[in-house]
Amino acid sequence: MLLRRLGKRLEQSGVKLRGPVMLQLVEKPSQEELEKGAILQFSRAPVELPSAEDQQFLREGLAPYLRRKNVSWYPRAGKLTGLQAPAGVAARARRILREHSLRVGEFLRRSMPEFTRDWEPGTSSFRPLEERGRGLSSHASNELVHVDAGAYGATHGDRILRFFVNLNPTRDRVWISRGSFGELWKSFGAEAGVPAGALEPTVAERAYSAVVRAFPMGRVIDTSPYDRRMRRFHNWMKETPAFQHGPVERFSFPPYSAWMVLTDGVSHACIEGQHALVDTFIVPLRNCRLPAPYHLLSGRA
Repeated sequence: MLLRRLGKRLEQSGVKLRGPVMLQLVEKPSQEELEKGAILQFSRAPVELPSAEDQQFLREGLAPYLRRKNVSWYPRAGKLTGLQAPAGVAARARRILREHSLRVGEFLRRSMPEFTRDWEPGTSSFRPLEERGRGLSSHASNELVHVDAGAYGATHGDRILRFFVNLNPTRDRVWISRGSFGELWKSFGAEAGVPAGALEPTVAERAYSAVVRAFPMGRVIDTSPYDRRMRRFHNWMKETPAFQHGPVERFSFPPYSAWMVLTDGVSHACIEGQHALVDTFIVPLRNCRLPAPYHLLSGRA
């Protein structure tokens, strides 16, 4: 039923289809399927969502105070960004995102204890703006297909796991994808100037990382050979019209559904939708059982 419905939407939209659908409708997360490059969708969010009043506050009460495209809570630093608001408004937004982050984290830890061992919560964000037609620069636009790299700081090869909830009560959130990192890097890596090769940081780079990562927001200004190479590929994707115009898969996420994906390993773009919760976690590479982007870029896979 899901595939037939998706196929009908693709037919109506005229989107060019590339290969098998990566979307899987699930009841619980699967580390194996995530590492294989699947997008795991829950027909209804598997965690308790903010109250109806808090949801309305996020959708309507934050608009006059937005200063960035996302309102984000950084758990490790205890910091809220994206708003210039009265203390009461900021405190309420902070509470909502903090509580949601804790619920999502607990659900994922309980569902995948080995995969989430020693992970680091990144951010819990609310995306308040309509994605379609925002006219942002290529590097900032969510409408252009990309793999995640560097937006939340250096990972040194650790994986970027993200959990999304469509908090819009009436409209789908729509994604497109051109496939997995592995597929795309093998096809376009040479053209993008992203070869395989050693990724070991220098002594100076290791010392720099050790210093900056001692601070709560240090990851944001950290760097590594892996992260620079991933960022180069990310930027090439967004800056290359011929790549953006290639065949894609299209996915629609209904109101109050949820989905999760390793966004450094699966290309994606959000081409329409407004009001979403997004939680980001950094999963240690050592927890992975299958080859990851790090292994491909280092020539070990």
